[in-house]
Amino acid sequence: MAGTQDIFDSIVMADERFHGEGYREGYEEGSSLGVMEGRQHGTLHGAKIGSEIGCYQGFAFAWKCLLHSCTTEKDSRKMKVLESLIGMIQKFPYDDPTYDKLHEDLDKIRGKFKQFCSLLNVQPDFKISAEGSGLSF
Repeated sequence: MAGTQDIFDSIVMADERFHGEGYREGYEEGSSLGVMEGRQHGTLHGAKIGSEIGCYQGFAFAWKCLLHSCTTEKDSRKMKVLESLIGMIQKFPYDDPTYDKLHEDLDKIRGKFKQFCSLLNVQPDFKISAEGSGLSF
């Protein structure tokens, strides 16, 4: 009778042991896949934000060169808004993904960009697609 009891105990214990091993293996595999998926997601969204900010920066620097020699009062207002936009872009925390106001600052840059475009009377269309990003008019 004791031998029969040991066989059933080993069967029950094997079930628990395999359950524990399966859980650990699954957890490790899931953690590994989660890290890879998170890295891919972060890279994709970071690239989109970087591309968007880069377009704003290129746009701003080009207009700074174009408006540099203009001296009218209307152009003075454009230059003030432009300098503000450039300052916001330069202060943007590119290298700190944990910055808690990242999206707020990005929204402020977008708003300042729209304000500047309004002063210029242009309708920009910033697009992010599979082929890349671009700013068109």
